[in-house]
Amino acid sequence: MAAGGLVSTLFAGVVFGVALAAPPGPMNAIIAEESVVRGWVAGFTAGLGAMTADACFFLLALVGIVTVVQEQPTLRGLMILAGGGLMLYFAYGAVGDAREQFSSESTQLAEDDAATGRGFQKAFVLALTNPYQIAFWLTVGVGLLEPGTVDILSKTPYVGSSLTGVLVVTTGSPALIAGLFGGIVLWIVGFPATLVAAGRRVDRLAPLVAAGSAVVLGGFGVYFLVDGVTTLS
Repeated sequence: MAAGGLVSTLFAGVVFGVALAAPPGPMNAIIAEESVVRGWVAGFTAGLGAMTADACFFLLALVGIVTVVQEQPTLRGLMILAGGGLMLYFAYGAVGDAREQFSSESTQLAEDDAATGRGFQKAFVLALTNPYQIAFWLTVGVGLLEPGTVDILSKTPYVGSSLTGVLVVTTGSPALIAGLFGGIVLWIVGFPATLVAAGRRVDRLAPLVAAGSAVVLGGFGVYFLVDGVTTLS
């Protein structure tokens, strides 16, 4: 691949990574809650947990194991149920954080190793059972490893149909995968930093974001529980 093509593929991967990471959802709810309640390091660490799960899925897709989930509807349904249950559990925790923040004069809890470690664990375990991430690596993610083309922005959650044809790139290149993870890194660095900076200017942002995270996690949790039951039945 020529240098120009390599750079353009890498850039396309970065755009793809940001586009995948940015839309609202369970992962960003966890990152947002950790960021405004415990600080940038906790938010970044939570994002790192979600990205680590993506790296695991990538490796499993690389060796073909990920297709086992696709071929086993019972296993897929159980994973969706587990993800829904975890989301409801973390939503309960986010409600507790929101209450603590509303009743506290401080808008941010002190950061410590234990707190940031919990954020990583929460996001990592949730990401491993997140149906969106599983579905991505079962379909689009596997396709990125094989020679061909992919309409990158059409795969963006929620708004993909309106972006069809805007950015089509060649797949099967390590540069595309490297760019994708690079884009995710940009998001998990920038998103928490933006929230923390905004929180310092708006005193009540932390409890509001924590409450919003609880609503998002709870909503997705109920949806995935229903989806899991439907899949198993």
